Amino acid sequence: MELSCDHLPEAVSNAGDMDPEARSGPQHPGYTFFRQIGSPKYIVAPMVDASELAWRLLSRQHSAQLCYTPMYHAKCFVNSEGYRKTFATCAEDRPLIVQFCANDPEVFSQACGLVADRCDAVDLNLGCPQAIASAGHFGAFLQDEWELITSMISRARRDHPNLPITAKIRVFKDIRKTVEYAKILVEAGVSILTVHGRTRDMKGRLTGVASWDHIKAVKESVPVPIFANGNIRYFEDIQKCLQETGADGVMTAEGNLYNPSLFTGRNPPVVDVAQEYLDLVIKNPCPVSYIRGHLFKLFHEAIHLAENRDVRERLASAKSIDDFLTVNKDMRERLKKASSARRPFTAWELKCGVKPIPIYRCQPYLRPDPEESSDDQAQRKGPSKTIDQMIDLVQDLERPADVDLKALSKNKLKKLMRYPRRSVAILSERTVFSLCKGENCKNPKGIKCTFAMCRACCRSYARLERLTCETHHAFFAESRNTGVALPRETQA
Repeated sequence: MELSCDHLPEAVSNAGDMDPEARSGPQHPGYTFFRQIGSPKYIVAPMVDASELAWRLLSRQHSAQLCYTPMYHAKCFVNSEGYRKTFATCAEDRPLIVQFCANDPEVFSQACGLVADRCDAVDLNLGCPQAIASAGHFGAFLQDEWELITSMISRARRDHPNLPITAKIRVFKDIRKTVEYAKILVEAGVSILTVHGRTRDMKGRLTGVASWDHIKAVKESVPVPIFANGNIRYFEDIQKCLQETGADGVMTAEGNLYNPSLFTGRNPPVVDVAQEYLDLVIKNPCPVSYIRGHLFKLFHEAIHLAENRDVRERLASAKSIDDFLTVNKDMRERLKKASSARRPFTAWELKCGVKPIPIYRCQPYLRPDPEESSDDQAQRKGPSKTIDQMIDLVQDLERPADVDLKALSKNKLKKLMRYPRRSVAILSERTVFSLCKGENCKNPKGIKCTFAMCRACCRSYARLERLTCETHHAFFAESRNTGVALPRETQA
């Protein structure tokens, strides 16, 4: 039977449509706020480098009812005017919740005050499980420091009584401890709690399935609105989640990035969604890296076909909005000729029940196969070549007389292998770099690095000296009064 990708979703179940107050007993002030912002059920998660203004506006055009900003570092937001300028919004971008990571009550409260008149609430990130959160002492790595967490929430509530504070958490393995954790946050003053049903260790290949049982237990134990997060690939997953957890709304991250129409139950053509997004980017500019990331996710099935490899390479090297518009235009022409067929499913995709959606339409997000090791991934990609092997392969290519192949970077050698007919042009692209100031390091320095170092040296130096470099996202400073400390050799 042919799959229809444009069907309208059925009505959300009775459990999802029940009045929150009817399911939660006596009214909590959090429900007053929840109704003020329209009782949202369909929520776009905070996503670093992904939930920027243009993407939020696109998501709202496809039935998202509440959006979060990317996570901002509270200390950098307070201390750096340039960093604050990365936060952009507009009248159409409401309701909106701004998310901060923080580990200091005073700094968190100051950051809240800087956005209080430009959003509907502020969210405290207690769910980020990445290594940078561990190094910077924030996100899910605060989940055992309940006193610090409650002091941040209560301080912000006291300083800004008209600004609702929300929080996003990950669960503990123990359901009872998770419930106790949630109760502590509610007592501290959160108005809404988002529960991601995975533990701090569940990430990457170990992502696994989110526990809706944990979310249900929290919902049944606290009086504030609960947003459920995890296991959302299709619209029917939203219905099922609302039924099984009793949550007031469902938040999605990756599912939204791969199919912004997830909340409508449709899988529209990727080129149409990409064009909508690019039109919004023209009006609401954002970094090129954000645009590239979004288009790679939208096109991820189509550009992995052998016949579209050149499109993938052009997308990877695109440097302007015009480049992206051209890529999308070319992809539209190619997909006009594409059949509804797609590549054969992998064993993992079959196990996960992936639907046979045509490659020219938005696809669901599929978590990584936990059985596929890094060695398996390397084998699938093929053996990597050494520098010497790469030099041997390009040795006979035409090139300027003063070019030493042994002095070329691995990326430059890869480019020569990929485009051998353009060898002279490629080798004529000379960029003069200043070298990193790290000891015995021959890498170019970061253009805006505080310490004139490459990323690796900068992060090592900042960690050792407890300093901060915003360019390389190295947040190790101990001082509460300054955002950036100078290297010792430059201090008086």
